[in-house]
Amino acid sequence: MPVTVKSISLWRKETDNKTGLLALTLEPLAKAGSDLSVVMGYRLPGNEAKAAIEIYPVAGKKVTAAATETGLVASAIPTLLVEGDNKPGTAHKIAQAIAEAGVDLSFFVAQAIGRKYSAVIGFENDGDAKKAATLIKKASGRK
Repeated sequence: MPVTVKSISLWRKETDNKTGLLALTLEPLAKAGSDLSVVMGYRLPGNEAKAAIEIYPVAGKKVTAAATETGLVASAIPTLLVEGDNKPGTAHKIAQAIAEAGVDLSFFVAQAIGRKYSAVIGFENDGDAKKAATLIKKASGRK
């Protein structure tokens, strides 16, 4: 599988951290038939009383209505979804290429399952995301 790099819109909410928050947020989406590729839930660093939930994709009227109902909104953080064959050192090659170009990351979350990996990478601005997309393709052996 060649590497794919796609600009995506994470849907996000920040709220008070409480037990069951993720399940409560995902329930209306599941009932609406969503098929999520990305789900992140975490406490905000330095303020553990607050939490953030981020999901992707949100598409279609029913799923969009469910996401909005639960307090999720399209995030303004420029984000790339990167998928490809997992090989030792792939994350390092991507991170190194981005660093050498002087592009700052807002976040980098990656996971390998079997022989495939996916990463969700956030940036300060659209220009950095576009620049990084080219760098990621090159670092992954795709021109």
